[in-house]
Amino acid sequence: MPVTPLKNIRNFSIVAHIDHGKSTLADRLIQNTGALDTREMKEQVLDSMDIERERGITIKAQTVRLEYNAADGEHYVLNLIDTPGHVDFAYEVNRSLAACEGSLLVVDASQGVEAQTLANVYQAIEVDHEIVPVLNKIDLPAADVDRVKQQIEDVIGLDASDAVEISAKTGLGIEKVLEAIVTRLPPPEGDPDAPLKAMLVDSWYDAYLGVVVLVRVIDGKIRKGQKVRMMATKATYELDRVGVFTPKLVDLGELGPGEIGFITASIKEVADTNVGDTITDDKKPCAQALPGFRPAQPVVFCGLFPVDANDFEDLRAAMGRLRLNDASFSYEMETSAALGFGFRCGFLGLLHLEIIQERLSREFDLDLVATAPSVVYEIGMTDGTMLELHNPADMPDPVKVDHINEPWIKATILTPDDYLGAILKLCQERRGIQTDLSYVGSRALVQYDLPLNEVVFDFYDRLKSVSKGYASFDYQISDYREGDLVRMSILVNGEPVDALSILVHRSQAEYRGRAMCEKLKELIPQHLFQIPIQAAIGGKVIARETIRALRKDVTAKCYGGDATRKRKLLEAQKKGKKKMRQFGKVEIPQEAFIKALKMDG
Repeated sequence: MPVTPLKNIRNFSIVAHIDHGKSTLADRLIQNTGALDTREMKEQVLDSMDIERERGITIKAQTVRLEYNAADGEHYVLNLIDTPGHVDFAYEVNRSLAACEGSLLVVDASQGVEAQTLANVYQAIEVDHEIVPVLNKIDLPAADVDRVKQQIEDVIGLDASDAVEISAKTGLGIEKVLEAIVTRLPPPEGDPDAPLKAMLVDSWYDAYLGVVVLVRVIDGKIRKGQKVRMMATKATYELDRVGVFTPKLVDLGELGPGEIGFITASIKEVADTNVGDTITDDKKPCAQALPGFRPAQPVVFCGLFPVDANDFEDLRAAMGRLRLNDASFSYEMETSAALGFGFRCGFLGLLHLEIIQERLSREFDLDLVATAPSVVYEIGMTDGTMLELHNPADMPDPVKVDHINEPWIKATILTPDDYLGAILKLCQERRGIQTDLSYVGSRALVQYDLPLNEVVFDFYDRLKSVSKGYASFDYQISDYREGDLVRMSILVNGEPVDALSILVHRSQAEYRGRAMCEKLKELIPQHLFQIPIQAAIGGKVIARETIRALRKDVTAKCYGGDATRKRKLLEAQKKGKKKMRQFGKVEIPQEAFIKALKMDG
C-alpha cells in the first residue's frame, strides 16, 4: 500500500453533547466512504459494547480510517476518532483530541448548545483544534437553524455562518461534511526521516492478540518487526502487527507520520501501557518525550460485595478482566462485618459506577451489593498529618481529628428559564454557592460551586426531574475545602452496621438519619423481640425508630380452663423475650441493605 502524503491526511474527532448524533454521523461517514458495504452496516458501528448500544451512549473512544476521493480529484485518508459525550468519560475525550488536528462540533439544531457541548469544545480549543460546526437533525420539525447558529456564536464564540447543515439519520448533507473535513481542517505535520516518535492514545485487551495499542505517529515510521521502547515505563517490545481499523482490522507493513493505527507486541496487561506515553525506536530514540495526559483520577468510591459469599473469587477474576480494558477503574480488597468479603472500588463518576456494575452483572453473571457511594475526604489530624479517607467506616477517632476537607466541583447547568427557580432551590439545598448566572438566548447558564458528596447521591436524577429532562449538567473537580462534616453510624439493636455509615454535613445529619431509620424500619422483618434502630453521631443518638416485637401465641394450646394457666404462660414468654433481647441476633436481609443504600433524597 503506498504511503499517503501528509497533505492528504486528515485526523479529526467528533465532539458533542450526549445524544446530539455523533455516533450516527460516524455511521454515515463510514457508509459514504464505502468502508463497510450495506450488508455489514449496523446502527452505531463504532459502539462495540452491548451496553453502549442499549443506552445509546459512547463509553470507549473508537477510531476508524476512511478513504475518500474528493471533488478536487485528490485521494484522502481520513482518520476519525469517535469520542464519548458524557462528563464521566471526559478523560477519553481529552486524549482522543490530542491525537487530532481538528474537530467536528455537532450541535442538535432543535436543542442547541448544551453544557457538555461547551465542556468538550473548550477541550478542543485548548489543544488548538480547527473546529467545523455541524448542525444535525435539521429535518426535525422543531429545528431552528438560525437560532442555533446565533447560540454557537454567542456562547462559544465560533463563527457559525458557514456551519454545515445535515441530518445524520437520513444521510442529508454528509457529502458536504466530507468536503468540509478535506478543505477546512489542516493536515498533520511530521518528519518521516526523524527518529520514531508516536503517542499511545489508547489500549485494550483482545483475547486473541493480547493488548492492542492505538497509536498516533508524530515523526518517523513504525513498522512490523521493529523493536520499540515505551519512554515512561522503559519497557521494550518487538512489534508483531502494525495496521489500521477500517473499522475491520487491516494489517499494513508500516505507518508514517500523521497516521493513526494500531500495534500489537505480545504485551500481557493493559496496565503496562500508560496512556499518553511516547513510543520510540529502541536503538535510535527521539530526543524528548511528548507531554502526557492527566491520568484519570477516581472521584467516587463504593464497596462492591457478592450477594453469595462463594462468588468472591469469581468477582475478583471479573474485576481483573474489567481492569484490563478500563485503566480508570481501580479496586482493592476490603471486609465488612455485615457484608463479608468484597472490594472497595474507585470510579470517575456515577455513570461509570453504574456501567461497571452493569457489566459485572451482565458479562460475568454476578449478583452484587453496592454500598453508598462516597468521595475522597482529606482528614487533618491534631498532630498535623493529613490522611485520605475513602471509606466512612475507617474514620479515625473524632478526638484526634482536627478538621475534614471535602472535594468541591464547579458545575455548569444550562436550563430553560421556566425551571430556573427549581434548579436554584435544588442547588441551595445541596449547599451550593452560586458564582454566575447569564443568559444564552432564552436559556439560563448557571454556574455553581457544589460539594461533590452532595452531587454523587442523586443530584443528577433530581436535576432531570425538576427540569423535566431539559437541563444539562457538566462539572469538573475544583479544590478541597474545609467542611463541618460528621460520621453518622446506624445502630440496629445496639450494634453498629458498618456498611451503612456515611459522612454527612452536620446540618443535614438529622434529616438523613431519620430517613435512613424510617426506611430500615420498613425493610427489616419483625423478630420475636423489639428492635431499636438508631442513627448516631459519636455517642449522641439523633434519630430512632422501633420495630415492634412479633407476638407468638403461646396460649393457643389452652382451651378453656383457668385464666391463671394462660397468665403463667404469658409471664414465661415475657421473661424469654427479655432474655432474647439481650442476646438475640437481628437478621438483616440482603434486600434491606440494597434498598437502604439506594436511598432517594
